[in-house]
Amino acid sequence: MKKYTGHVISMVMPGSIAEEMNIEPGDVLLKINDEIIEDIFDFQYMVQEDHLDILIRKKDGEEWLLDIDKDFDEDLGIEFENGLMDDYRSCSNKCIFCFIDQMPKGMRETLYFKDDDSRLSFLQGNYVTLTNMSDKDIDRILKYHLSPINVSFQTTNPELRCKMLGNRFAGDALKKVDRLCAPGTGIEINGQIVLCKGVNDGEELTRSISDLTKYIPNLQSVSVVPVGLSKYRDGLYPLEPFNSEDAAKVIDEIESWQKKVYDEHGIHFIHASDEWYFLAGRDFPEEERYDGYIQLENGVGMMRLLINEFDDAVERIIERYGDEVKSFSQEISLATGRLVYPCIKELAEKVTEISPGIKIHVYEIINEFFGERITVSGLLTGQDIIKQLTGKELGERLYLPENLLRSGEDYLLDDVTIGDISKALSVDVGISKCDGYYLACALFGVEPE
Repeated sequence: MKKYTGHVISMVMPGSIAEEMNIEPGDVLLKINDEIIEDIFDFQYMVQEDHLDILIRKKDGEEWLLDIDKDFDEDLGIEFENGLMDDYRSCSNKCIFCFIDQMPKGMRETLYFKDDDSRLSFLQGNYVTLTNMSDKDIDRILKYHLSPINVSFQTTNPELRCKMLGNRFAGDALKKVDRLCAPGTGIEINGQIVLCKGVNDGEELTRSISDLTKYIPNLQSVSVVPVGLSKYRDGLYPLEPFNSEDAAKVIDEIESWQKKVYDEHGIHFIHASDEWYFLAGRDFPEEERYDGYIQLENGVGMMRLLINEFDDAVERIIERYGDEVKSFSQEISLATGRLVYPCIKELAEKVTEISPGIKIHVYEIINEFFGERITVSGLLTGQDIIKQLTGKELGERLYLPENLLRSGEDYLLDDVTIGDISKALSVDVGISKCDGYYLACALFGVEPE
């Protein structure tokens, strides 16, 4: 067991209680009310009290015991070097569909870390398999009411789950859902099924959906997403891509369950990700079927929301500028992944019909880095963008989708920066939010209100 050494304070807020008590960056928080702090949840729970005895170790090694009286829920005003205040838990599974196992060598080290930490599920929305979750973890989730938790189910067949996750305990881990969804817990869960052709589809998918409906209302939604298959699969489990006929069957199964569940519970519950509708060549469901877009980050309803926001934004822009909109003029370009290219091109054509002076080049970027089977925009690399747009008409500015970038960073998966792309293509590069309103404003060349 790792020796407890406390938590290094990285920042003290001006005017805070911590500053008044002469706590400084570099000091170490050891205990609160004589209790060891395991992670950020312990800390947030303990500091709510109106009286605290806080043990601090100063940078010179001296220990201070600070007696603090404050208002209930008043913040101390400190931040820590490690936001979780604990080591991240890595995944102990060997999933047959794991995308990290399908990445080439030589990328930055952080991209190869497989997390499976229930605390990150609460903090960042990550999906966890439950195999790393102990009874103590369940107790803490219930105690601190950590909700919602995102769970990657894959299947409710215990034997099949062990096979898919490459973990002999993966089937038993499903029993933890029973505790989380027991009457009175109030814990909300969102689920995910990564569908693999010939493995957990067909009758197994039907079984999984049926089993998971028993956890409603705690389990609010379950998304079904197709497995992503890169070109780096040598030595891995043989998986096949889904075709349009397969996608149609998946959609039909899910939509039939949506009707059943909605009649009984008033929610649609089970959702097909946008990729299935693209693959099947079908229209996206109406907005009401997405139950408030609670699976948006998992690719469920992103295009329906984008289209609706875009159409609404176009109406607002026309209302705002009147006939002036017909005289708008600019030449720009958009680059996007193969999956959404037809839809983005259609949206761009709506703009040019209204404003003939606007010229928009929409370019489909093929994912040569990971392989052509990877069609989502978020996995495009800078080198593919540069290679495929060199010599193309780009206009005054090239717009790239925001989901290409890590949060708060300006570089793509292959560490190529926005500046690198701009320099290589000799064009100003703008980042378009994954939001229909901002996209419409960018295409019309107007500032958002």
